[in-house]
Amino acid sequence: MDNSIKQLEEFEHKITGDDLQAQEAIEASERSSWFRRHKKGILTSTSEKRETPDGLWVKCPTCRFTCTVIELKENLYVCPNCNFHHRVGSEEYFDILFDYKDFTRLFDTIRSKDYLNFTDLKPYGKRLEETWAKTDLHDSMSVAVGKVDGHDLVIACMDFEFIGGSLGSVMGEKICRAADYCIEHRIPFMIISKSGGARMMESAFSLMQLPKTLGRLSLLSDAGIPFLSLCTDPTFGGTTASFSMLGDVIMAEPGALIGFAGPRVIKETIKKDLPKGFQRSEFLLDHGFLDFIIDRKKLKERIGQLLKLFTS
Repeated sequence: MDNSIKQLEEFEHKITGDDLQAQEAIEASERSSWFRRHKKGILTSTSEKRETPDGLWVKCPTCRFTCTVIELKENLYVCPNCNFHHRVGSEEYFDILFDYKDFTRLFDTIRSKDYLNFTDLKPYGKRLEETWAKTDLHDSMSVAVGKVDGHDLVIACMDFEFIGGSLGSVMGEKICRAADYCIEHRIPFMIISKSGGARMMESAFSLMQLPKTLGRLSLLSDAGIPFLSLCTDPTFGGTTASFSMLGDVIMAEPGALIGFAGPRVIKETIKKDLPKGFQRSEFLLDHGFLDFIIDRKKLKERIGQLLKLFTS
């Protein structure tokens, strides 16, 4: 009798599917057991969590292509997708141009002073101190000597990070001392321009650097020492009105903005629309202001060829 009752119950379970549901529940429990946490997991507090460091990725302002900083550096800070030339400072240009990144810095101890006690949004002296601390640069121009493709060369390069690469008394003094150094050692001279113009905080002292540098570069010419000028983005104001356009060879990087006054100021002055590509290096090349445009990846090779021609 008991066996009959048991068999009947088993038969009813099979018909209703209770056994199947129970079996599926057991299997599901076994499958999910692998991710059960038996011990407390992450112990790091929110205050101690580390975010992804800034500056690991760079987005091209022209084509929006994104790559790592390392990839961009390996490509000499030129966009791998559209060939846009990113702005770089003197340290990067020295590493790119000098053989084995071996060079000696010159006149690095010269610093600007606030002779006029000038104040705009903040005192000029305070602005200088903040820029020195932020950029670790002494001024808007750095000078170094070394070998490029086996040839001696003195390079004076501007840093846009330092108050927009503005032309001040220190920049003028460094150019003059570099020219004297080249004359004394019979070494060619090169200036890499990247400036927004004269430094208004130094007023007339800044404007005096135009004739001062031109006079010294004329002595360089009289001595038969080659002078090369490379215009990068941007090259404006007093630099364009003086030494940047006086090189024995005047070259520029692709797409560099070069001029005296900005395109907006010119447009508002003449009340006319400007031509397409106005003040870009390609526009200046077409109108005879430049000798050639050179890609940064080919710059060292071209400078080596020029130095070989000048010294032969």
